[in-house]
Amino acid sequence: MHPTLTPGIDVAMLVFYAFVLFFVCLVFYLRREDRREGYPLEHELTGRVESEGGPFHTAIAKTFKLSFGRGTVTTPTKGREPFQIAARQTDRFTGAPYAPTGNPLVDGIGPAAYANRAKHPDIDMEGHPRIVPLGAALDITIERRDPDPRGMPIFGCDGRQAGIVTELWIDRADRLVRYLAVDGAAGTGAILVPMMMVTIDRRRGHVACDAITAAQFADAPRIATDTITLYEEDRVLGYFGGGYLYATPARQEPFL
Repeated sequence: MHPTLTPGIDVAMLVFYAFVLFFVCLVFYLRREDRREGYPLEHELTGRVESEGGPFHTAIAKTFKLSFGRGTVTTPTKGREPFQIAARQTDRFTGAPYAPTGNPLVDGIGPAAYANRAKHPDIDMEGHPRIVPLGAALDITIERRDPDPRGMPIFGCDGRQAGIVTELWIDRADRLVRYLAVDGAAGTGAILVPMMMVTIDRRRGHVACDAITAAQFADAPRIATDTITLYEEDRVLGYFGGGYLYATPARQEPFL
């Protein structure tokens, strides 16, 4: 006779209960962890801060050490960021669209929105800034079969000239061009135009940006140094990206 190791115990049922218990604990853990940013929520119409949801929905504070001696970050952050949106809701119900009350490209409305990211440059694995002017990266050059846009005029989506391309800002980690530096409108510092939002016409010898008009280049964020921070990158991308909706009144109208 063979001994019965589990008399009166349903092993399959125990395994099932253990799995259910593990899965429930996993859901609670993930729900606590995903509330490290953006919580507690606030009511869309009244602005009243809503309940955090109790201990099962509130993450325990954690402190993360940043690389290369850039300090620490603690989440969830204490307090709420004071931020006034330069827009108004078109109707008094939750989910109603917002209409800009000023310059949506500067105010960061809709597709022009940005996040207050860290005020230090994005760095590579060795701690060096990733995005720098081409002149500062002596080991990288433009492929001779590709057009060099430096010295070419750049035009806005309205067909008017906005300035002259003076430099290329390259990503040393990914080995590609990220921005074109433009010197045109009055102001201090260079205007960086995202490379993915321009077209280089070698035959005509110019660069075309379909994101914003030539006049709107004057209000674009400017970079005064040879490095661009994460904080500045978000504003540059938000400004030019928002132009696909707000550059002209016609772009804000429905297609149908």
